[in-house]
This record gives sequence, C-alpha cells and structure tokens, in this order.
Amino acid sequence: MKLVIFGLTVSSSWGNGHATLWRGLCRALEHKGHNVVFFERDVPFYRADRDLTAPTWGELQLFTRWEDILPVARTHLADADVAIVTSYCPDALEAAGIIADADVPLRVFYDLDTPVTLERVRAGEPVDYIGPQGLADYDLVLSYTGGRALEELQTLLGARRVAPLYGFVDPAAHFPVAADPGWRADLSYLGTFAEDRQATLEELFIEPARQLPDRRFLMGGAQYPDDFPWTSNVFFVRHVAPPRHPAFFCSSRLTLNITRRAMRASGYCPSGRLFEAAACGAPILSDQWEGLDRFFQPGSEILVANDADDAVAALQLSDAELRRIAGRARERVLREHTATHRVGELEQLLAEAKTQAAQHAGAMPGGS
Repeated sequence: MKLVIFGLTVSSSWGNGHATLWRGLCRALEHKGHNVVFFERDVPFYRADRDLTAPTWGELQLFTRWEDILPVARTHLADADVAIVTSYCPDALEAAGIIADADVPLRVFYDLDTPVTLERVRAGEPVDYIGPQGLADYDLVLSYTGGRALEELQTLLGARRVAPLYGFVDPAAHFPVAADPGWRADLSYLGTFAEDRQATLEELFIEPARQLPDRRFLMGGAQYPDDFPWTSNVFFVRHVAPPRHPAFFCSSRLTLNITRRAMRASGYCPSGRLFEAAACGAPILSDQWEGLDRFFQPGSEILVANDADDAVAALQLSDAELRRIAGRARERVLREHTATHRVGELEQLLAEAKTQAAQHAGAMPGGS
C-alpha cells in the first residue's frame, strides 16, 4: 500500500508525543513493504529542535505554506491507497478537503488525542482539526484511546467506523542499555509539562522527593515554568531526545508514568512511554486509570500509585523485586505491544474498512 499522511510532526519530538509514534509506525510499515509519504508543516518551534531530517523510511514532505505543497500532495494522492489525517495537524481541514476530492480508496482520521478532542466537543469548544461535518466523511476513524471514547466518536462526531490503535514500542529503538552515571536516580519522570498533569506530578513525584531527601529524583521534559516547585534532590534535564530515552529509563530504580486528566478520565489510554520504559527493562510506577490492566497486570508487571504514600512504598521495594516486575513487563510488551503488532492490526483494520467502503459505494445510487 501507499499511505499519505498529513500530521502534526514526525521530524521533531520536542514537546509532543506524535513524532515518536509515527517514526515507529512508519519504520514498521516500510519494513512490511508499504510506502509512506508524510506531510508536515515546517513551524519554528519544531524546526528549532528537529531531530529527524532524513528518514530511512518513505518520504518526508516539509512545507511552510499549504498553497506551495498542494500540487505535490495531489500528485501523491492520485496513486495512494490510504490517506490519513491526524489530530492537531495544522492543515487538517485543508487536507480533508483535497482527500475528499481525490480518488483515494480509503480515507482515515487518526485521533492521537481523543480525550482532549471529546472534552472540547462536550464543552462546545471548537476543534481546529475537525470541520463542521465532524468525522462522518472518513471511512475509518482510529483512536489512540479505547473504551467508551470509541462510542462517543460516533455519537458526538458522526464517525461511521471506529477502532482503537493504541501506543506501542519500537524494540529497535527501546531496549536495555547501560545506565548514564549522571542520570542515576531512585525515581525518574519523563514528560512535557502539562497543567492537567501537574497536581498528580506533585503528589507522586515532588511530595515523595520531599519525604525522602536522601533519595535522588530525575525529571526530563520541556516547557516547565520558572515557578515549578523544585526541591534540592530533584534534578532536571531539558528535552531528552528519543535516542536517549533508553539511557534515561535505565538509569533509575523506578520510572513514573502520569496520565493527562482527560485521558485518565476516559480510560484505556496507555501512553507510549509506558511501553518504551517496559521495553527498556525499567520498573514502572503509574497513576491509576480504567483499562490499565488491559495492558499490564498491576502488582505483577507494573506498580500503581494513588498518592504519595503509594509512591514512597514502591521506592522501598528491593532491587530484586523491582527487577522481577520489570522483567515481566518487558516480556508482555515484546509479546503484545510492538510497532510490528500495531502495523498488523492497522493492516487488518484498513482491509476491513476498504471492503466496507466498497460495499457502501456500491450500494449508493449510481454505484456499480
């Protein structure tokens, strides 16, 4: 297949979770013989921290103005099998327009931010990447979040066919490595600043740091404000690039996962960082959300914390117990949650949607 994708970014992992996911998917798609063309608007804040310029998979089309790239996009769509538009794509509405006019067998929307999308829709707020028709014009809507969010994509946004396509890990990029001596820590956290994660971050990371002043805590991420409540035993690394993620995870006894408020409320929302850390053999401590046990077994493959006391208790576990938990999580991820697994799921979903789209077209007045 030839897949043409209009997305937020694949060239820069700074301040977003889209790039790492797309890199893994694109590599796995290319490995299975598919051709990928990714269209990305070249914006200053990603250009300044670009960590992918020459992908080994497919083709990356960077552009500054939609009008300039329009002829190239139409040329690629002319022989595409699948056209995909993603959430937060700054040109999503324009891309949807040319896809509707093109003779593309399959039109797909992939919402990597479903809980945020639905939260805005419920509040009557505009969603920049979805037009007035909602999602009714797409043959398939994929969601990074499962559970009841799938039903709401249909009832609130008119999606005709929906399916989850969860996060994953690329084992070629995430695996156990030697610890970085400068990043040694008892508890680490990797994530971009988000206001709706802040309360949980303070409860599960900052408060344990206050209670355990002799322990070392490590944070990595971008966009943290000057008034962040740092403590003397919390050390900060600004923007850990994807190639350094394994060293970051492998340098601490335990690494923390925190879910954004809307995603936690929705449930069935595994962050890609969960799978990455597990593949690196790092023991994981996570906040609680519905559906977590669909991906990892709490207490056996992952530790769960509801408050600072739970986090402190997890830090008191022996190194041997943490290694056992990490080993079981790594086995689970490599068995069920790799990029290759997700591409297999994607291939099946696209084949089913294509058949249904063809049947729908045949049933229309004038259809063959």
